[in-house]
Amino acid sequence: MAVPTFVDRVVLQVRAGRGGNGVASVHREKFKPLGGPDGGNGGPGGSVVLRVDPDVTTLVDYHHSPHRRAGHGGHGAGGHRNGHHGEDLVLRVPDGTLVREEDGTVLTDLVGAGTEVVVAAGGRGGLGNAALASARRKAPGFALLGEPGEERGIVLELKVVADVGLVGFPSAGKSSLIAALSRARPKIADYPFTTLAPNLGVVTAGDTTFTVADVPGLIEGASEGRGLGHDFLRHVERCAALVHVIDTATLEPGRDPVSDLDVIEEELSRYGGLGDRPRIVALNKIDVPDGRDLADIVRDDLTARGLTVIPVSAASHEGLRDLSFAMAELVARRRRETPVAETTRIVIRPPSASGGPEFTITATGDGWRVRGSKPERWVRQTDFSNDEAVGFLADRLNRLGVEERLLELGAEEGDAVLIGDVENAVVFDFKPMVQTGAELLSRRGEDQRFEETRPAAVRRRAIDDAFGARAEGESRADVARRHRGDPQ
Repeated sequence: MAVPTFVDRVVLQVRAGRGGNGVASVHREKFKPLGGPDGGNGGPGGSVVLRVDPDVTTLVDYHHSPHRRAGHGGHGAGGHRNGHHGEDLVLRVPDGTLVREEDGTVLTDLVGAGTEVVVAAGGRGGLGNAALASARRKAPGFALLGEPGEERGIVLELKVVADVGLVGFPSAGKSSLIAALSRARPKIADYPFTTLAPNLGVVTAGDTTFTVADVPGLIEGASEGRGLGHDFLRHVERCAALVHVIDTATLEPGRDPVSDLDVIEEELSRYGGLGDRPRIVALNKIDVPDGRDLADIVRDDLTARGLTVIPVSAASHEGLRDLSFAMAELVARRRRETPVAETTRIVIRPPSASGGPEFTITATGDGWRVRGSKPERWVRQTDFSNDEAVGFLADRLNRLGVEERLLELGAEEGDAVLIGDVENAVVFDFKPMVQTGAELLSRRGEDQRFEETRPAAVRRRAIDDAFGARAEGESRADVARRHRGDPQ
């Protein structure tokens, strides 16, 4: 089985690194066992980055290894120590790589050395309890989990960045012209489809230096998948000009320079997007006597169409100087009209809901489904094995207005509330106006070990703040039992 060396389209599966978890930790030292929360934050996960590298000319590495993953972030630690950042995964791609979604949606076009795009962003690291402490919650007994990194499938398509594209029938002499005009040494033989990948050559004419590429295997019906041209026509989409290389010495019946030109133009028209490129016609192989005669016959007809026609010979180099300067003039004109693009860094994010509501609630057969970037992110950050963390989540959702909106829509106690998409939803039982963790005699989300060290007067004020005024003759213990629903 042949191993491909030129690959210009691959499907790549990328996954960014997960963010590290925050940690719930308490500072301890001699004679001060509960010195305050000191849990550090988790580190962010690494991102997957595509970066243009001029030394890379093919996507073959990703053809063999299509699954790529960035590094995970480190977990936080006590003593205010944050976790390490996950290592970014930088994937080098050729200049002219087009990045698409698997459904064909174009994400970005990478042109210019150093241009890069973040195709999968690393997950955020979770906050430690030191970062969660506030004036109202001085001793959080929990931390937030790190978020998973983005995972997606992308399609990379290479469109060779060349200034001039050579088009024509197989064996018209395109590869020979590139070899004669530049130092490129493509494979050349006297049979069709010698070239199985675009060839690139660098040409200098006067003060202008430019690149030339050929399109292999362009024949009649190429736009419908015949031959190889359909696979490689994308490589001339970026060209400033097209050069029709026409064989004036072909012995195939039914072919002549004018009909060859018409066939290739029809295929370019069907492919689309190339109608505005200026054309040059290179009548090749005039070193052959019959070829020169035929070139002289058709030259006036082609010139009458408004085309620049130059008879050339890749074998004897006749006419190559005129051809190279004609191409250089078109390239220089295109460069004057096109501003120089700056190197950029792009971050691809899911479509944003900016400007709309922060969450939506819809009634489904399974219950009330809550969708929104904030609620779904908060659920991912929550450690459901920790009651204080669950209470903190309930507070956040209430402050966002989720509970109020559910009541407006007619939700009743005991209804199922699903947060997230169908596959990854987290299900809750709706309990309006019930504060999760309210049986604790401190603010929700506080570490109860600190309660033991607080003065009695402070504890009494905390109970009063939590439960409100007492009835006449009612003790604080009675208030606490009443609030919990304990029997008298």
